[in-house]
Amino acid sequence: MAGEEVVQLYLRDRFASIVRPVKELKGFNKIALQAGETREVKFIINNETISFYNNNIELISEAGEFDVMVGSSSEDIRLNSEFELVD
Repeated sequence: MAGEEVVQLYLRDRFASIVRPVKELKGFNKIALQAGETREVKFIINNETISFYNNNIELISEAGEFDVMVGSSSEDIRLNSEFELVD
């Protein structure tokens, strides 16, 4: 049947200089779907997306390995991937 879905993007920084969330919500997109319809949803992961505040309250990003998770909630992850940010 027709309905709406909220597609959510979560990131995990595997090795940060401070403790980071295991699943941090970094984006979402609410879409309407007809019965049986599928749709491609795109998220842009850039420096702003991966930045965080360090112990000195400075907004920074660090090179390292990241997990990417997409789903309808933090408990319903339907796509997993990873990437590495290099200097």
